[in-house]
Amino acid sequence: MTFLWSVFTKPWSALPGETLGPLVAGLGFAGAEIPVRDTAYVTPAEAGRLLPQFTARLRAEGVEVISVAGDLGEPVFAACREAGVPMIRVMAELGPDGYAASVRRVRRRLEDAAPLAERYGVQVGVQPHHGRHVSSALGVMDLLDGLPAPHFRVIWDAAHDALAGDDPRITLPLVAERLGIVNLKNVIHVRTEPAAGAVGGHWKPWFVPGPDGLADWSAALGQLAELGYTGPVCLSGQYSDSGVPVEERLMADLAAARDAAGAA
Repeated sequence: MTFLWSVFTKPWSALPGETLGPLVAGLGFAGAEIPVRDTAYVTPAEAGRLLPQFTARLRAEGVEVISVAGDLGEPVFAACREAGVPMIRVMAELGPDGYAASVRRVRRRLEDAAPLAERYGVQVGVQPHHGRHVSSALGVMDLLDGLPAPHFRVIWDAAHDALAGDDPRITLPLVAERLGIVNLKNVIHVRTEPAAGAVGGHWKPWFVPGPDGLADWSAALGQLAELGYTGPVCLSGQYSDSGVPVEERLMADLAAARDAAGAA
């Protein structure tokens, strides 16, 4: 099965395109998701000016920008169209007003973005995330129900699927009609120091290399093969232990993912 092997470039978000392109290509990736944030080289305010030349620099190295991690403001949509970037990735954050109210608020934000997605030909991808977000792929599917499928996609994430207690052999077929990008990272739980008098709950997520975590990458990649998926598979480069260079871990995880895909 052939995928567009990609990487989220957050670990090097301050680098200009002429530096980032060779780095990403040298790690073995042909695609990249880049952050468009106030803390990144390409900011929302400067996206219209910087994103087209930034993506051109990466393409010169054989790296296609599959998406940006940014906001749903019109300047970002316009910059993505100009740069040929097909998708903006967001998450569905939950506020202090509770789950139902938060989902209604996020849904309104997505509905407001629908005319922009159609006008500029840029998709919106929504990713589940543990904690104070819509945390499951199926929750994201419910959030997107009724929005036009060509413009609103699910970003399936192996680690957050595992944290939600789900199985890729179940969730991937259920989101297949909207599947836009597959994220690969992995996670375990580690013990934390309990507060005085606390009963249970002394664990937190800890992001680890692919072979070491709860998420079954082999099952996920096998399911993608059954579905005939040939889109981007994006390694997130998220590791809680900073004792090993992220580049070293990414090369090892890419090799492991390629081997698992080849065996699928």
